[in-house]
Amino acid sequence: MADYILSDDLKEAVQVAEITKRPLLLKGEPGTGKTLLASFLAETKNLPFYRWHIKSTSLAKEGLYFYDAVSRLNDSRFPDEEAMNRVRDVRNYIRLGALGEAFLHPKKSVVLIDEIDKADIEFPNDLLLELDKMEFFIPETKEHIVAKERPIVIITSNNEKELPDAFLRRCIFHYIEFPKRESMKEIIKAHYPSIETEFMEKALAMFYSIRKIESLRKKPSTSELLDWIQVLLISGETLESNKIPFAGTLFKSEDDYRVYLN
Repeated sequence: MADYILSDDLKEAVQVAEITKRPLLLKGEPGTGKTLLASFLAETKNLPFYRWHIKSTSLAKEGLYFYDAVSRLNDSRFPDEEAMNRVRDVRNYIRLGALGEAFLHPKKSVVLIDEIDKADIEFPNDLLLELDKMEFFIPETKEHIVAKERPIVIITSNNEKELPDAFLRRCIFHYIEFPKRESMKEIIKAHYPSIETEFMEKALAMFYSIRKIESLRKKPSTSELLDWIQVLLISGETLESNKIPFAGTLFKSEDDYRVYLN
């Protein structure tokens, strides 16, 4: 991921997390690179990467392991000896989650717990021991799993809900500020090395003028800017007028587009 720009502040936060061996909790606007950091670290450090994307229905245990009772029940319906032998050993139906896989890996790895704030409010508290001690117990097999090598854990949040204090105390926190204009130029050049300077300046002027509109419900993010520039480059649009071409790339609702027009 050569096109990922790691700021000095973020580099420092990663260093602190590695030294303290605590999870790194990242907050910031959508599109500021929170999720991409984990895959960037895995690639640059040549480490295995395990991703756990959190949903509103996610349970903390799913990141550790899952007992596939349905498969075991289905296998029990077959009378052949191979199926019966498989059914007798419950370990055949234990499926490890992202954290479980990382704990059993013999070397250091990177784990991404993405959008933790989407889950139930108790979800972070249910992971306190596992993230602190890097171990967990599987009752079905009576196994005590302890991390062979403590993984680098990256946790992202979009601030949809507050996280518990007990959870926050166990994390290193970093807020990724939205890139300023000079930093954004570096990001654009990393993705589009041959872009013309004059064209980039015009695109950035339009983009940041939109972001200054306080009444927008959703301000366009870095990823939307990059998509917009890609469309502009391929279409050959010159940006000679104040009208924004391909506005649907930047605005995600009719109301925001109307706010801009007014």
